[in-house]
Amino acid sequence: MTDRQRARYEELGENLEVVERRIADACAAAGRERSEVTLIVVTKTYPAEDSALLAGLGVTDVAENRDQDAAPKADLCVDLPLTWHFVGQLQTNKVRSVLRYADTVHSVDRDRLVESLSAAVVRDGRAPLGCLVQVALDKEHGEGGHRAGVAPEDVLALADKIAGAPGLRLDGVMTVAPLAGPLAGDPAASFARLMEIASAVRAVHPAATMVSAGMSGDLEQAIAAGATHVRIGTAVLGVRSPLR
Repeated sequence: MTDRQRARYEELGENLEVVERRIADACAAAGRERSEVTLIVVTKTYPAEDSALLAGLGVTDVAENRDQDAAPKADLCVDLPLTWHFVGQLQTNKVRSVLRYADTVHSVDRDRLVESLSAAVVRDGRAPLGCLVQVALDKEHGEGGHRAGVAPEDVLALADKIAGAPGLRLDGVMTVAPLAGPLAGDPAASFARLMEIASAVRAVHPAATMVSAGMSGDLEQAIAAGATHVRIGTAVLGVRSPLR
């Protein structure tokens, strides 16, 4: 390991310690076990070298949002014990590439994507793909919405479609706290609403227990609401010059 790599390793380790303390404290405040929350480190725009260093620090789950960056990075890290999550908007022409490395797609938001994912999984004969319905809380009751995802009232229909699609596994729901609408600026209320939606999905699909919510600035509110997975980027990787 070079001096630069060692310095980066130590920086990432220190940042991870801070994030781990935040997660542990949030779990304790919510009366939850630390083991109930999985940390996903969002490595988008950062090099494969960082992913390798994170694996050395004990990180098991990483996320990407652009296939053109993720695919070569995953290839370089193929021998590392990492589980890959895809969290960005997914175009159907990128489906087969994403299926080469992703274990879970958090951003399923339309019927056509479900159909494309299912067909590709069946064609490739790979293990079932975990899918989350991306919920756009700012689209509720006909609001325009700025976030990708489906309106809350459409979640169950899309969840049913995923659950019935060959090769796909309905794991749960995902959201990002909205920038517009009545819940804007209120992550606690946003995540509480997501949990209502998640409960409605679980009532029909009991195995869909995953709730992906919370990022660097609002992980505490997400955990308080009941999130099972938090997606943390800046708080671990820091604010620095990305790949481009």
